[in-house]
Amino acid sequence: MSANQKEERLSLIRHSVSHVMAQAVTTLFPGTKAAIGPSIENGFYYDFLLPRPIANEDLPAIEAEMKKLIDSKLDLVRVELSREEALKRFASEEFKTELINELPQGETITVYENRDSGGACLWADLCRGPHVANTREINSAAFRLMNIAGAYWRGDENRPMLTRIYGTAWENPKDLKAYLAFLDEVEKRDHRRLGRDLDLYSIHEEAGAGLIYWHPNGGRMRVAIEDFWRREHYRNGYEILYTPHIGKSWLWETSGHLGFYKSNMYSPMEIDNQDYIIKPMNCPFHILIYKNKQRSYRDLPLRWAELGTVYRYERSGVLHGLLRVRGFTQDDAHIFCTPEQMEAEILEVLRFSLWIWKVFGFKDIKAYLATKPAESVGEQSRWDAALESLRKAVEAEGLAYEIDEGGGAFYGPKIDLKIRDALGREWQMTTIQFDFNEPERFDMTFVDADGRHKRPYMVHRALLGSLERFFGVLIEHFGGAFPVWIAPEQIAVIPVAEGFNDYAQKITDCLRARSRESGCDLRVSTELDDDRLSAKIRNCQNRKIPYMLVAGQREMDEGTVSIRLRDGRQLESMKIADFADYVQKKVETKDLFL
Repeated sequence: MSANQKEERLSLIRHSVSHVMAQAVTTLFPGTKAAIGPSIENGFYYDFLLPRPIANEDLPAIEAEMKKLIDSKLDLVRVELSREEALKRFASEEFKTELINELPQGETITVYENRDSGGACLWADLCRGPHVANTREINSAAFRLMNIAGAYWRGDENRPMLTRIYGTAWENPKDLKAYLAFLDEVEKRDHRRLGRDLDLYSIHEEAGAGLIYWHPNGGRMRVAIEDFWRREHYRNGYEILYTPHIGKSWLWETSGHLGFYKSNMYSPMEIDNQDYIIKPMNCPFHILIYKNKQRSYRDLPLRWAELGTVYRYERSGVLHGLLRVRGFTQDDAHIFCTPEQMEAEILEVLRFSLWIWKVFGFKDIKAYLATKPAESVGEQSRWDAALESLRKAVEAEGLAYEIDEGGGAFYGPKIDLKIRDALGREWQMTTIQFDFNEPERFDMTFVDADGRHKRPYMVHRALLGSLERFFGVLIEHFGGAFPVWIAPEQIAVIPVAEGFNDYAQKITDCLRARSRESGCDLRVSTELDDDRLSAKIRNCQNRKIPYMLVAGQREMDEGTVSIRLRDGRQLESMKIADFADYVQKKVETKDLFL
């Protein structure tokens, strides 16, 4: 069975299990109104309007009823109905009635009935299907109800709030066990928990939802990554810009964002009787800098980058730690080039992006080429040429890619890069986007070799995406055990007893002096509290400090350090200077391993 066939089979099973769950819920809670229940990635859900609130404590009883239904070998039978028959059958079910009334005239309406061995219908649902023929095809030991959440009917906050029950289903108990183990690992790596445990950041709802407060440890990491980011951008021909946080609203009226993106922008504020907007993106400001003087073809390409903090409205229900926020720092860049330079620039920006991701340890990367959407601007010939340059760049780098039909921005096609983390999850991060809109709207020009004024091509590029989201992915990828060059705490010096505190402090002072002399930041702490040695080591392991230097009598006599790694392994003892060289090399080469 191919991978696609296996996924289709699992989707069939999961959709069928969702119907069994709906039958179980309506049996256990009379008066329940069923809404919809599709299969989704790794599982299924069903939405209900229940006669009383339920909690996770109710899930075992629902599971037990589901297993009883599955084991009774119910047939799942497809029945076609006329519109009148369907409306009559579901007259007391307002959600089903609404769905029926929205179906086009003449469309076949189907119901799936759960029938017992005698052919009697025990429960039925409005559904296109398909489903398994009989519940004997479902392994009653290979599903699990996971959790309960709230969900508005049709995703509309003005409609009824329903109870959504999530579950997972697999072909056999072994696959279920593997999936639950995966979820356990996901929970251990949850960036929200690790962010708290490692004292990296916090969110203060009372001061504003979706806004991140970076603590000293998180600040250390940001500085290390931002310094690396700036240095590599300079090395790759970029210049760094800094732009304001607010601007007059005409900027976003001109760019077209107020027309296409208004729901994600904050309302204007009045200053000096004029409307200002807190910026949701940096591009209009970069364009103003471009237009500050007349540009020549000799000036191009211009590669301008900014770590620009922007603000976008997200509904409170979708905010999620660092991964979905309202204020974030975008590692933004804009490239202005001639049409002749376009292909080489795209290839270069893609090469640079892939190299940066590999430095951070992400090597499983896939590209998605997003084509022209229904609502768009720009001539078709430009779209075709731009998409071809994107395709050539992806193929030149040997990247696997898929076509995302209609997935481009309204102003141009794009490449989206998705990475896989240590758990095999895919994250969309880098985006490289053409823009045929803003050069036209802002009347951007350059003087070409023939003396004529022409439009430059404009490319938007977010490499890491946003620092906040990138940090969330990074925390979960490494499970908080960061490479030494990123780690907020790199070295802990631990005396075995109080009598060796002075020697421990000497080690710390030597390492800090080396840091000052070399310019290579070595972040060292001295553990001088009154805890026992084992407690100090356990505390440093919980803080995921890469290197623990244990200092006792032998080390003091020999002028060495005993080196313990956070995973419990030991390195051979070294002279203090030799250890400094060892760690300095790890930091300078961005080594992913200890």
